[in-house]
Amino acid sequence: MIKGFKEFILRGNVIDLAVAVVIGAAFSAIVTVVVAKLINPLIGLVFKAESLDKAMIVTIGSSHFGFGAILGAIINFVAVAAVVYFVFVMPMNHFKQRQAAKAGVSDEPEALPTEQELLIQIRDLLEKQNSR
Repeated sequence: MIKGFKEFILRGNVIDLAVAVVIGAAFSAIVTVVVAKLINPLIGLVFKAESLDKAMIVTIGSSHFGFGAILGAIINFVAVAAVVYFVFVMPMNHFKQRQAAKAGVSDEPEALPTEQELLIQIRDLLEKQNSR
């Protein structure tokens, strides 16, 4: 039982996953600061609002619906996704493409054989097998 657990822990996938979670948490702090200190103030200037949480509150009976908070959460999500993509993902993709170009690796897949070529290969293999 202990041997199996030890193999599971040392397999590598668990270690990679643990490292990814730790790096993800640290990376999340960077993205959160960029959004909170740069993107949200810009949004506040556009909407002339301190916080969307206090905007667009609709009261029906004794219930209060905070549509501003929902809109703020959506804008925050889109802002985080945009920051991650444009600041981190896109430059990393360009870096990888440059590295692949330097190494002479092509992104284009090899041309696959046509159906006719595959049928010809199958026919030839069957003929070879039947001649034995």
